[in-house]
Amino acid sequence: MSADNKSLIIKKLIENGKKKGVLSYKEIMDALMEIDLNEKQIDKIYEAIEAKGIELVEDFDKELEEIQSNQEEEEIDISVPEGVGLDDPVRMYLKEIGKVPLLSAQEEIELAERMHEGDERAKKRLAEANLRLVVSIAKRYVGRGMLFLDLIQEGNLGLIKAVEKFDYTKGYKFSTYATWWIRQAITRAIADQARTIRIPVHMVETINKLIRVSRQLLQEHGREPHVDEIAREMNMNEDRVREIMKIAQEPVSLETPIGEEEDSILGDFIPDSDAPAPSEMAAFMLLKEQLMSVLDTLQPREAKVLRLRFGLDDGRARTLEEVGREFKVTRERIRQIEAKALRKLRHPSRSKKLKDFLE
Repeated sequence: MSADNKSLIIKKLIENGKKKGVLSYKEIMDALMEIDLNEKQIDKIYEAIEAKGIELVEDFDKELEEIQSNQEEEEIDISVPEGVGLDDPVRMYLKEIGKVPLLSAQEEIELAERMHEGDERAKKRLAEANLRLVVSIAKRYVGRGMLFLDLIQEGNLGLIKAVEKFDYTKGYKFSTYATWWIRQAITRAIADQARTIRIPVHMVETINKLIRVSRQLLQEHGREPHVDEIAREMNMNEDRVREIMKIAQEPVSLETPIGEEEDSILGDFIPDSDAPAPSEMAAFMLLKEQLMSVLDTLQPREAKVLRLRFGLDDGRARTLEEVGREFKVTRERIRQIEAKALRKLRHPSRSKKLKDFLE
């Protein structure tokens, strides 16, 4: 995304906040999720929002409401999603974080106050109490190219940033603020690591939207949607939709096993357009054998001159000058030897062996 487009999105976000006087964290999440920003840039945007006197308010979407309500009831689901293998490291980690009690709103404030005074233990306690929140969010990103444990790890990095930047004086719950940082860390990691070819964060979100729209249209029409239908639903032109579809394609390994017994690989069935056909290669080898046989009937000096002049040994043809230096004679003498050798090859006793290959 160009710098102009980024500036336009941020400008629209701030203008929207100025008109209403408030912005919800969800509105900020949705707007900034489309932009590939670093930590310092995000901080500057929050500073700009505050400088304009725009109030930040809580306005959860269904997903955040579920997380918030579960946290209040100490019922955050840290079970493993269906289809995810539960190996020992994951099992041990979930067991350990399940032992950490959640915090009440008052305890959050008390810890935040202690953090403000430089208490590192308070910072650690706030982070540990929200590790289950990370797992709950990470589950929603399973199946996008990263292992479940890696998603949790990246989400934990986002949680640490949220702990460091949390401002309790705003009066909002920590989970509201932390959710955005956790999501941002996970989606950025997916964009950076999940694909062989890296795709920017904003493009990952666009691809995900295209996939959601395609599935929705498939359910509505009972068939695969056409490009023009997807374009109308996404408010894009058809060329842009085709471009996104092309970007979304995953590279396929040439080592991919093929067949029921997987005894072949994909590379075995892909022809090399630069390589000669087997029949041509076989004919060439037979021609070379016959040609060498014919050259052996010439004088050794004549045969070597032809080999050098036409590159029969290494594929590199030499000039008369180069061959002359090889034999320590003039280029004119080499030309004479070459002409004599070619005349001999044209004799029926020799040329008939090559005739079939030249027709």
